[in-house]
Amino acid sequence: MKIPSENEMKKALYDRIGKEHQRKFEDTTVAVCGLGGLGSNIAISLARAGIGKLILIDFDKIDITNLNRQQYKFCQIGRYKTDALLENIKEISPYTKIQTHTVKLNENNYYTLLSPADIICEAFDAAEEKSKLVDFVMEKMADKYLVAASGMAGLGSANSIKTKKITNYFYLCGDGVSDVGNGDTLYSSRVMLCASHQAHTVLRIISEKFDI
Repeated sequence: MKIPSENEMKKALYDRIGKEHQRKFEDTTVAVCGLGGLGSNIAISLARAGIGKLILIDFDKIDITNLNRQQYKFCQIGRYKTDALLENIKEISPYTKIQTHTVKLNENNYYTLLSPADIICEAFDAAEEKSKLVDFVMEKMADKYLVAASGMAGLGSANSIKTKKITNYFYLCGDGVSDVGNGDTLYSSRVMLCASHQAHTVLRIISEKFDI
């Protein structure tokens, strides 16, 4: 089968979305911090939407326990998540520009790795890592849009997953309550709901729809 050219792929999106609108997506760079259940789903949704460039950051390798909710394959167990997700996205959206960083994000590299992004998606598992990243971006990178998550564990109602606008530049998705640390586990359907909220919030920000 002939693989569509980049121009053919763009035309398909222009015809469906509108050229002016789609070009806003193409001109945007989004950083995804953490490539687990949230981040892998966020990245794939944004690639399908035609986001121009993704910065994918994670230090971890794929484990068999990841496969119940993360966008990886059985044959990719043991590989770095950055490498595997790059491969998977290229199968879906071969012309998306992707930059990967196989490192652990911390106070020493936040600015260097995230400053090229227009919008930052926080997709960590650990509450402490979430808090550190949010605090840094809000204090040191106040001109960046930040879309974070809190609460997507368990089998609670799908309708309890919400998006809240915390400040003009900070959005928070989730139920704000459920946590794996409280004995709940993570299910693909609910994690994907939260990831979809995050990805959709990114698209709304680019489209200048800043309300909730």
